[in-house]
Amino acid sequence: MAEHDEEFLRRAAQAKTRIVQISPQQARAQIAEGVTLLDVRSDAEFHEGHIEGALNLSADEFASRIETLLPDKQAPVVCYCRGGNRGALAADKLQQLGYTQVSSIEGGLSAFLADGDCADAAREK
Repeated sequence: MAEHDEEFLRRAAQAKTRIVQISPQQARAQIAEGVTLLDVRSDAEFHEGHIEGALNLSADEFASRIETLLPDKQAPVVCYCRGGNRGALAADKLQQLGYTQVSSIEGGLSAFLADGDCADAAREK
């Protein structure tokens, strides 16, 4: 798991106060309804395993590609990363850009996998 510096963790903690965090169970319900899943990890992390159907947009590409990838700012979007911090920052950024139905999986992919059936996640896609 990536180690984050104190400044990053401080920014993530602040973002978490401004966004909606959902549980893995809530994420599963939204996935069943067809929500857009946004995996904000690196390409390499994404290819190691991800939630089936997720779009991958790493933090490096976020600013330049988000509005092309997600043109409907009213569509529901669930962000996630490995542990919840990058996902929270991405959700916060989406809100700042005018997206209105954004959330982040609390605890990220790690919590999602720990909570349920690993068949929900794609491996080596």
